[in-house]
Amino acid sequence: MDISHKKRTLLKVILLGDSGVGKTSLMNQYVYRKFSQHYKATIGADFVTKELQVDDKLVTLQIWDTAGQERFNSLGAAFYRGADCCVLVYDVNAHKTFDTLNNWHDEFIKQADLNDHEAFPFVLLGNKVDVDGGNSRKVTEKKAREWCASRGNLPYFETSAKEGYNVEEAFLNVAKIASENEHTQDIYFPGISETVSEAEQRGGCAC
Repeated sequence: MDISHKKRTLLKVILLGDSGVGKTSLMNQYVYRKFSQHYKATIGADFVTKELQVDDKLVTLQIWDTAGQERFNSLGAAFYRGADCCVLVYDVNAHKTFDTLNNWHDEFIKQADLNDHEAFPFVLLGNKVDVDGGNSRKVTEKKAREWCASRGNLPYFETSAKEGYNVEEAFLNVAKIASENEHTQDIYFPGISETVSEAEQRGGCAC
């Protein structure tokens, strides 16, 4: 049991949505308060990591913040593959960002090469609920929940990356869902997993 507790589970989470909906801000709000030094940049996407406890298990959440521009769509397959959960983000004050959710959802399924896309976990975040005290809102919570219901009852959270409202709760839910999904599929990034495992084994046998 002690050995299993030492192992970390790497969970890959993808943030998708139009440019300007607050994907980067949500990620920064959740992760950077404690782990800002882990930020790394790549072409077309950035990712950060955060370690947390999920049901007595230590997990490393690897959150990929993908660029929302159309010109980066062709890069999707490389970023999406191996994901344990996909977080769709829209701006409650911009109806267009809600209308494109179907596109992001379907594009992810197409490019992620999923074994069972119906069972794959998605989470929807309606961001920027703080803007103008909520008076600028264009997409109602009811409409968002109806969309989630039509997609298999996806979990839904309303957030404010600026004020930190519901961000911690949303990502904790994402981590739990991703962790459950990880149990049912082969381990991703085998090279990384084996490297960590071997290092731990050597560390345990050093004496």
